[in-house]
Amino acid sequence: MRISDALATVRPFFSFEFFPPKDEAGSRQLFATIEALAPLRPAFVSITYGAGGSSRDRTVALAKQIQTDLGLTVMAHVTCVGSTRAELRSLFDDLARSGIENILALRGDPPKGATEFVMPPGGFAHASELIAMLHRNYDFCIGAACYPETHVEASDAQSDLARLKEKVDAGADFLISQLFFNNDRFLAFEREARALGIRVPILPGLMPITNYQQVARFTSAIGATIPPKLLREMELRHDDGKAVEDLGVAYAALQATELLQGGSPGVHFYTLNRSPATRAIVSALIAGSAWRPSFDKLRMTTTS
Repeated sequence: MRISDALATVRPFFSFEFFPPKDEAGSRQLFATIEALAPLRPAFVSITYGAGGSSRDRTVALAKQIQTDLGLTVMAHVTCVGSTRAELRSLFDDLARSGIENILALRGDPPKGATEFVMPPGGFAHASELIAMLHRNYDFCIGAACYPETHVEASDAQSDLARLKEKVDAGADFLISQLFFNNDRFLAFEREARALGIRVPILPGLMPITNYQQVARFTSAIGATIPPKLLREMELRHDDGKAVEDLGVAYAALQATELLQGGSPGVHFYTLNRSPATRAIVSALIAGSAWRPSFDKLRMTTTS
């Protein structure tokens, strides 16, 4: 199923992101996680590249296997890192032949050890260029990334939004946000994007906090902030892993409820290849019918 079609018709709309495992044990854990989350009926699951595009072959193989063996709609991440245009076309041809209909088109992070992105010879410098090529030559549903707290390499929020508009104008069908913990900042970003003429659906991306040190590393790397009150509560529990995870699940459930009731079309969860926290959050949302106000509003809009 094309994600753009699902976004127009499916509520509740939840999606889950996974990364390619490094070994056989990781593969077993990944498929156990996917099988545990499958009963929640995700609209799609996504498979990332490794840092610097290092796991491209595993990403493609996993996307095929999950869609074929498990019957789930899959979105494959593809980056510009380390690939020529010809190599990317070969990759897209392979994905299209395998029945993959959805691509998240990214510039990608610099390879490990590099401090900045360098355009590969014969490749692309920006995600917007990759998106434009996909839009011209293929029939994929194309997703792109957005950054509620501004990309770490952007000079300011305005230039970052201008780059985002270029991606949408090039052919992106929907956007998925980088993870965030401040709903007010996301909603302000969404208003700014709409004011600039960006009309495609924007999926908020949430990562349940399950590890104090891990979330500190992630937020530092991507420029995300943790609200002071949440940070204090995390610090009070930093030596009790279970208490941190319980706090993270509760906080993400509240975040998601507020976003869905405020009109977000769904929520994209960064799972870190583990199921318990995400399963608890989505189960709570489904049980509480947190999506209904926004879906009723959508139905009224489409039928009036």
